[in-house]
Amino acid sequence: MNQHDTPDLANLTNSTPYLGNDYLHVGDDKSLDISYIGHTMLNSLKFIFTLSNVLHVPHITKPLLSVQKFYRDNHVYFEFLAYMFYVKDLITKKVLFFSQSNDGLYVISESFATSVRQAFWSPCIFATDDMWHCRLVHPTLHI
Repeated sequence: MNQHDTPDLANLTNSTPYLGNDYLHVGDDKSLDISYIGHTMLNSLKFIFTLSNVLHVPHITKPLLSVQKFYRDNHVYFEFLAYMFYVKDLITKKVLFFSQSNDGLYVISESFATSVRQAFWSPCIFATDDMWHCRLVHPTLHI
């Protein structure tokens, strides 16, 4: 399942009970129940990003953002560097948001969101193929 996930139902708008049979499978082989599905937005200082079909997973410890789904929903792309990442407009290549990585993870900090309603107030962790490559194979770009 390629979705955004959050532990806090109060942050979703237009949420409805999740009636599917899917679970969120996490790294330690646990299957976490999905309770609701809804929508929300992330606001940077100058741009609003839409997050559709966000899953409410009460027992997940950190909210997760699907880079692929974020790309499709907002017509943006991510540029990941060793110590930071950028969110850029797909057409103009203009930087819409950037942040530093934290302990090898790409995190959306609290300063990203300025609205009251948002699903990802606590740090969001981006799980990308490049990140796993760096974690499991190369500690830096120079090695």
